[in-house]
Amino acid sequence: MNNSPIDRRWLPLNALRAFEGVAKHGSFTAAANALLISQSALSRHVIALEKLLGQQLFERRPHALVLTKAGQYLLPAIMKSFDRLEYALDDLRNEGAPSARTLRVQMPPSFAVQLAVPILRDFRHASAEVNIDLVSPHGVGPPLSDVDVAVVYSKPTVTDLVTDLLWQVRLSVLCHPEVAARHAGKDLAQFITANEIVHVRIADLPRHYVWTQFVRQFGVGPVNFEGSLVFDTAVLAVQYALSGTGIVLVDPNLFIEEIRAGRLVRPFDVSLDDGYGYYLITHPEGLSDTAIALFRSWLIERFGNRPEFADPLLRLAVSNT
Repeated sequence: MNNSPIDRRWLPLNALRAFEGVAKHGSFTAAANALLISQSALSRHVIALEKLLGQQLFERRPHALVLTKAGQYLLPAIMKSFDRLEYALDDLRNEGAPSARTLRVQMPPSFAVQLAVPILRDFRHASAEVNIDLVSPHGVGPPLSDVDVAVVYSKPTVTDLVTDLLWQVRLSVLCHPEVAARHAGKDLAQFITANEIVHVRIADLPRHYVWTQFVRQFGVGPVNFEGSLVFDTAVLAVQYALSGTGIVLVDPNLFIEEIRAGRLVRPFDVSLDDGYGYYLITHPEGLSDTAIALFRSWLIERFGNRPEFADPLLRLAVSNT
């Protein structure tokens, strides 16, 4: 295999466009129609790109095309590069001068609802030249392929992406202050069995997974979870608890303002580390993009400078105020 660097003067732009089209449409025929070229020409472009790279980009099955690992690695880089070219050309054509750079940022729903407004407001004040398009898909795991920067709720994984831990999640029991007052003096087991338990669903895991882990770790039981409420997001579960009913097991870092205001309390100084954390994910090629690098460093600094995210004891002090 030839390992010499590819000179940008000879970048196979047509082949890269062909590969992107086939990957997006999942079909050589559909991609050829979209790009207004013949299917045979499209196929030649993709084959030439595979020969250049020395790797197959698609697994060609009888009724489907599936990206190989090499194809999965290449596609986000191509999409982002073409997107940036498109934005720049549109800016120059429509306004005659470059406009603000737009970043596509992914955040989990509860993180976005509780933290995105102050985060993005402050970032925009500090870096007005960067616009943000925010997407907020449900679920855990790797980021979407078409985002520049992503905050994901995940367990530690080894990938080719640049991963920065924002904070390790430690789940705590939270409830309305009136609920805590009604059951003052009870131990943890009595408190749990005396209250309505509200669950937060984690994708691809059993409905009652988090609470099951919690009661097992702290020797509480048996607890019957049947018939209890299950919400898709921590925000919805906490909104239910704020009505004065039920207890939730969530990350208190997402609800610091509610805790500080006294709308939520943490009746017991115990927490569950179930291995999940909030991670900032960036594609390696994105680090050379000034806007991406700026947003990444700003976000890391923001959470690194908040003691409640860095030190569990300080975080506990915040939750008990």
